[in-house]
Amino acid sequence: MTTREASHAGSWYTDDGPTLSKQLQSWLDAVPSSINGISPIPQPGARIIIAPHAGYSYSGPAAAYAYKSLDISKCKRIFLLGPSHHLYLPTLALPLPSLKTYSTPCGPIPLDTSTLSTLRSTNEFSALPLEADEAEHSLEMHLPYIHHLLSQPQPSPPPPSSSSSSSSLEENRFKGLIPILIGNTTPSTERKYGALLSPYLADPTSIFIISSDFCHWGTRFGYTYYLPSSTSSASNPSAPTTNMANGISLHPKTHKSPPQNPSIHASIATLDHACMAAVESGSHEAFLTVLRETGNTVCGRHPIGVVMAGLEGLVRDEGVGEGLVEGGVEGKGLGKEEGKGKEERDERRKGRGRFRFVRYERSSDVKRVGESSVSYASAFAVL
Repeated sequence: MTTREASHAGSWYTDDGPTLSKQLQSWLDAVPSSINGISPIPQPGARIIIAPHAGYSYSGPAAAYAYKSLDISKCKRIFLLGPSHHLYLPTLALPLPSLKTYSTPCGPIPLDTSTLSTLRSTNEFSALPLEADEAEHSLEMHLPYIHHLLSQPQPSPPPPSSSSSSSSLEENRFKGLIPILIGNTTPSTERKYGALLSPYLADPTSIFIISSDFCHWGTRFGYTYYLPSSTSSASNPSAPTTNMANGISLHPKTHKSPPQNPSIHASIATLDHACMAAVESGSHEAFLTVLRETGNTVCGRHPIGVVMAGLEGLVRDEGVGEGLVEGGVEGKGLGKEEGKGKEERDERRKGRGRFRFVRYERSSDVKRVGESSVSYASAFAVL
């Protein structure tokens, strides 16, 4: 077997290629050219995104905001990092060496077998069995978007050097996909793998896609954390709060009357925005702290943590990335510019490697304890 089948096509999203392509394009077309004062969209240098992985009827439009922000004008390879929902993993896993492509209803996506081989040679990655690979949705739900973007004319800045008005996966410079499934990693493990992947993060031809939903709220998820009005800001859920650990867990039997100050869905928004603010801060530890305080069920917290740790190290060191890129070429990191003054270097670094969220949605607005919702957030980072 050399191909991973699109095992969730026909259930989580349509298995009809033309219909799927039109659907994806309609969601991308609906994204405005300016988001929260951020323009242009796509953002030049936006090589890292966070996007959800639920069924497309729930999260497809939200994911479009991340993919529309992505600058793939220099893309040669795409790292796709997703959380493991079924297979227990203490670290990270790569597809089997026998796999050469991942299927989508719109066509296959080649794997970057050279980069995958380089990563395997470190002996730091487990092998991902095909059965577990095809059972996992966190990676697959991004494949149609990836194929669609790579198969379209490239308007991303700067414009392609080719005079051709369009390109296909076979015609352009794309070397392939590097899928990485991430397990239940510790903070130190996230820092370790962030450092290992940092040369690729620093490489301007590499794209990183992080697969994550945000809060899974409800008894069916085992998470009913609630922030009373004294600990949250319902009118401004993105406002920072220092009392995130002072919430309570709601129970159907003891909380029969739905809380109103704030509503449950407003409390969920506050929990999510606290996590989003921590991600935007660029501090891996700040993100871990909010997760510890609230227990927020961000299912892609470990992929986010790995990338945040890698970015934090690159920006801190202004990265001379040491490692193997392009099958053995030393990574260049973020690069130092000789002769530049400290002020100019600081200005150049400002905001680099920091995520900016451009979309936040929930599957529903929870009003009662017996209800549930899943949150979807999209973000990008410029390097």
